[in-house]
Amino acid sequence: MVPAATTVGGYLQSLPNDRRVAMARVCSMIRRSARGVRESMRFGLAFYELDGPLFAVESHEKTLTLFVAEKDVIEEFKDKYKIINPERCCIEFPDLNCLPLDVVEKVVRAALTRRRARKGQSIPSQSEILALWGISEEDAAVAPPIVRIVINHEEENADPAK
Repeated sequence: MVPAATTVGGYLQSLPNDRRVAMARVCSMIRRSARGVRESMRFGLAFYELDGPLFAVESHEKTLTLFVAEKDVIEEFKDKYKIINPERCCIEFPDLNCLPLDVVEKVVRAALTRRRARKGQSIPSQSEILALWGISEEDAAVAPPIVRIVINHEEENADPAK
């Protein structure tokens, strides 16, 4: 199910404490290491974009996943770190208490450098990125907006003759 939060900060506030802290640390690392990227919430993921999707962070009950759009960067680091999943083009953090932020920083900086070198050429589309990350269209469906209708009961019960 896609969370209803429209900002990364709002999404972080909705998470349990252990996941909130872990995800906030990864999101903060991305913001520090990848200046100039735009942060948004889409498909229940914290998205970071520079000329299209570049990173996404997803929180699960027991794990955290950082998706990277630059496949060649993942290929470059896959033999160095066992937490990198080259099939889904992501870094999987099985232990929220032990996040290797040094690995995240290296991958983020390399992906940002690679994206800037492309200068807008051959950047994958959002649908290609979702397919690369193994996220189905159903999972990526946007949640319906929350509509609140407030009824003032005092006005309803007021005597119209007064």
